Amino acid sequence: MLFASRQAVQALETRLRAAEEENRGLRRAVEELSLLNTLAREIGASHDLQEITRRIVRQALHAVEAEQGVLAVLDAQPEGEALRTLVRTAAGTSARPALRADDHLLGWMQLHHRPLRLDSPRTDPRFAATPWPDDVASVLSVPLSAQSRLIGALTVFNKRGGGGFSAEDERLLAILAGQSAQVIENARLLEEEKELVRMQEALHLARRIQRGLLPERPPDVSGYDLAGLSLPAETVGGDYFDFIPVGDGRLALCVGDVVGKGLPASLLMANVQATLRGQTGPDIGAAECLGRANRFLKRTLRPGTFVTLVYGILDAETHELRSANAGHNRPLLLRADGTLERLEHGGLVLGALSDSIYEEAGHALHPGDLLLLYSDGLTEAMNEAREEFGEERAGALLRSHRDRSAQAVVDALVEAVQAHAGATPQSDDITLLVVKRAGEGAGG
Repeated sequence: MLFASRQAVQALETRLRAAEEENRGLRRAVEELSLLNTLAREIGASHDLQEITRRIVRQALHAVEAEQGVLAVLDAQPEGEALRTLVRTAAGTSARPALRADDHLLGWMQLHHRPLRLDSPRTDPRFAATPWPDDVASVLSVPLSAQSRLIGALTVFNKRGGGGFSAEDERLLAILAGQSAQVIENARLLEEEKELVRMQEALHLARRIQRGLLPERPPDVSGYDLAGLSLPAETVGGDYFDFIPVGDGRLALCVGDVVGKGLPASLLMANVQATLRGQTGPDIGAAECLGRANRFLKRTLRPGTFVTLVYGILDAETHELRSANAGHNRPLLLRADGTLERLEHGGLVLGALSDSIYEEAGHALHPGDLLLLYSDGLTEAMNEAREEFGEERAGALLRSHRDRSAQAVVDALVEAVQAHAGATPQSDDITLLVVKRAGEGAGG
């Protein structure tokens, strides 16, 4: 009878222990649900990445009773490239200096993608090279993953009250990280989208400004037909053309090409335009103008940056073009009899050597002559077979359109280049300037 009673007591104690364990599990589940509900409410109320990460760290410290915590959001990098931290948010419940997730720790997380508990960080052989601060007693770190990709790590330091973090802490922090990861990723993508919109708006503004710097229309010159066009490969470009009145019935013409493409090249192009206009004057010849511009640009351009440019002064009374060339494509001059000439004289690019000397040559323009100044985006435009449009095609088109207006020649060249390229995207800026002297009986 006594034996039966002892068995009954033991069975009752077993059931009580099981009930207590079940109650602890239920309380833990309720606490986890409460924590996750609070977290969802807090981070769901914000779209700001920094604010979201601050709230997650605060909840993590509360959940596992840690002294300090840090959440590192990693910038999206191609496989195998070094990690870059996009956002790093730290918080603490003590007055100690803020701790941070060491790059060794983030590197380990990138390799293993699983939670990490360190009860004795300084003696752990996996982190022998890590200079842990003296006040780091324990570490718990869990990965933040979205769509099977590591986007960050949530790390807490030092269990309040001493001792190390438990398996239960690890499980809870992993749950918290799992619930937070996609929210963080969405916020990051939203910020990237906003930044992209801001960049696009800035580029569109830059394009409007750049268009405003280029001639809106060619000037009227008695006996001549003029046209110019610049097509950037990107939203903005580094090519440049201009018509600059010199005085005494003379007009300066130029086409330039700044090294590079896009916004940096467009900013430099504006500098080149201002420089060239500042050096142009009634008593300054083409070669002297390029020499002055070169000396100024050599002082202002950073090393490795340069500009190619062809510059000519057209005298509408004497029908002479005096030109100089700074490393630019040689202009093509189609004579009225069909002969095609290249204006071969040249010199070094602008901005390379401060003492560069430029040649100047004169060219008589006869009735019916057609002059083309262009950037290398015209002749070097490639099709899918990597065949360049080339100077020969440009010359043939000048011959076939010699009786048309200067603007019609520009339009025909652009159409021909685009037809040649086909589906191949434009890789370089294309700039054209056409000067046509009227034929006999048409003035001049």
